[in-house]
Amino acid sequence: MLVNTRDGYGLFTILLHWVSALTILGLFGLGFWMVDLSYYSSWYQTAPNIHKSVGVLLLGLTLIRILWRFISVTTQANSSHKHWEKQAAKWTHRAFYLLMLLIMISGILISTADGRGVMVFDWFELPGLGSFITNQEDIAGVIHQYLAYGLIALVVIHAAGAIKHQLIDKDSTLTRMIKPVKPK
Repeated sequence: MLVNTRDGYGLFTILLHWVSALTILGLFGLGFWMVDLSYYSSWYQTAPNIHKSVGVLLLGLTLIRILWRFISVTTQANSSHKHWEKQAAKWTHRAFYLLMLLIMISGILISTADGRGVMVFDWFELPGLGSFITNQEDIAGVIHQYLAYGLIALVVIHAAGAIKHQLIDKDSTLTRMIKPVKPK
């Protein structure tokens, strides 16, 4: 029940998936909201610190997810899925990981361009990398923003696919990511 089988996802994979999904949506919403904060807002310093801290923790969780994909059993796609659906799912997941990593790396490049590290909820500090190029924080900021829009677009497509499988195909695709597989 905790680990994946060929037939379904274990609780660990399911928790990684949903915690990541909710965190990504929360970070996107917070990021979208905080860019319009004025200097005089009480959230002007707080919101970016929360965004950075949660982003660094998500980076750690994403690295755990990637490692888990390599060491855990690969759950097979539903046998009713067409070849193109299996390929779309495979490439969508690869794009998710790539986008998440690039978004988090660009966020770190924004935050540490001045040489200071990122303090994560006063628990620890991610060391600063300094500036590698002129206007690094601005360039990385634009990259961060547009990659985040791309990630959210992919999330919408991913969710639409899951809903299609549930409502139209009536297969177990969505159910498998909600209900852990029982060991045999």
